[in-house]
Amino acid sequence: MKRIPAKTFQDLIVWQKAHQFVLSTYHFTDTFPKREIYGLTSQLRRAALSIPANIAEGFKKKTMMDKVRFMNIAQGSIEECRYYLILAEDLGYGNSQESALQLEEVSKLLQAYSYSILNSGS
Repeated sequence: MKRIPAKTFQDLIVWQKAHQFVLSTYHFTDTFPKREIYGLTSQLRRAALSIPANIAEGFKKKTMMDKVRFMNIAQGSIEECRYYLILAEDLGYGNSQESALQLEEVSKLLQAYSYSILNSGS
């Protein structure tokens, strides 16, 4: 079965899942202590936002290498989020297991999407 090419970044499953992760991250960080508003809350939200934002930006880039570079930046933000989720749990700010599973799914989808870009020549 041949897939229909995405017309916008919103058509990408990886972007949709990354956007869901951002929404979940906002809910998760709502329970963090107020003293973290400029610390971990801000850092985790910023890193989470960077994932779908870079996927969206990379979607419209003309060259394959430009597209992949933005996907790589998004992957770096995923790793940053992984650490912040570990830290949040270690600090007792909540159970981050569900968020970590969401993030792992986004990571695998992003890896597959990057691979498809590299192998399609688009």
